[in-house]
Amino acid sequence: MQNTLSKTQMKTLKNLAHHLKPIIIIGQHGLSDNVLNEIEIALDHHELVKIKIAAGDRDDREAICLMICEKTEATKIQSIGKTLTIFRKNPKKPKIKF
Repeated sequence: MQNTLSKTQMKTLKNLAHHLKPIIIIGQHGLSDNVLNEIEIALDHHELVKIKIAAGDRDDREAICLMICEKTEATKIQSIGKTLTIFRKNPKKPKIKF
């Protein structure tokens, strides 16, 4: 998904994400269909989701980040260390209003 968020919206989402805990953890087995399904459910419910990627080195984690954003059509908000924050607006029941 292309980044259609303004700088102000990105900053707001970063501030909202600051206090969130990762609700999805990707381990040594990497990104499976089941994990992608859980990410989809979390995005539908929360819109703003933190994911901990505990597998691989920096390049592996970056590849996983890109794959997650591509397959879920979510926007990458930030990636710090092993933690990825993504956002996808729920068109039926939006929780985060700008």
